[in-house]
Amino acid sequence: MPLRYLFKQLLLPPGGLFLLLLLAWWWRARRPRLALACGVLGLGGLWLSSLPVAVEWGGRLLEREPALATAEWPALAQRAEAIVVLGGGRERGDPGWGGDQPSLSAMERARFAARLHKASGLPLLVSGGLHYGAPPSEAELLAAVLQEDFGVAVRWQEGASRTTWENATLSAPLLRAAGVRRIVLVTQAPHMPRARWCFERLGFAVVAAPMGFLGVANARPWGGWLPEAAAVWQSGQLLNEAAGLLAYPLVYR
Repeated sequence: MPLRYLFKQLLLPPGGLFLLLLLAWWWRARRPRLALACGVLGLGGLWLSSLPVAVEWGGRLLEREPALATAEWPALAQRAEAIVVLGGGRERGDPGWGGDQPSLSAMERARFAARLHKASGLPLLVSGGLHYGAPPSEAELLAAVLQEDFGVAVRWQEGASRTTWENATLSAPLLRAAGVRRIVLVTQAPHMPRARWCFERLGFAVVAAPMGFLGVANARPWGGWLPEAAAVWQSGQLLNEAAGLLAYPLVYR
């Protein structure tokens, strides 16, 4: 996990762009042309990744699965046998809550899954392991939120996975033991293509239930061409998903 974390932090925005700027400064005297190229790429990348309009464009490229219409929710019990909710990170030691809590992304997934469960009656599986090796697991936090805040009991918890591939491979035995072969999969829209690929690779029929779409009209002044801090984080998420879509078929055959 530390090496994987370091790799992502150094390559994805803003880390990779700051690295380019550092190289531009380092090479400014010895390799001025290369330094100029690094500086242009670094500054240009920071500007582009900070634009809501760039996030919108990137989201449209990655968000391949359409939204599941609310009218379809009650009929999900005829299309699937369980709802699988993937963990989306956690926030450490929030004094307001007196402990760790699911991240905002994970909370969005929990809320959406609770709505789907109440409409369809399908049982829930939550998947997500330890955050950098420290308990509680993301699955445990999600199960607590679903029970305490939404009044929904979770049937299965998978609390050892560290990646999307492990979400699928470690959830599969729990689902198969219960005779589940068709699932409703809940995660953010940019993450859905990679997540769906993982579960389908293991033989599950997947009904995609994406939410948290980024490829929608950004509703910002001047069309989203002004820099915004949130866009940098969202750009990093989109690039992470793009890299995952390319790497997963090569790594997990």
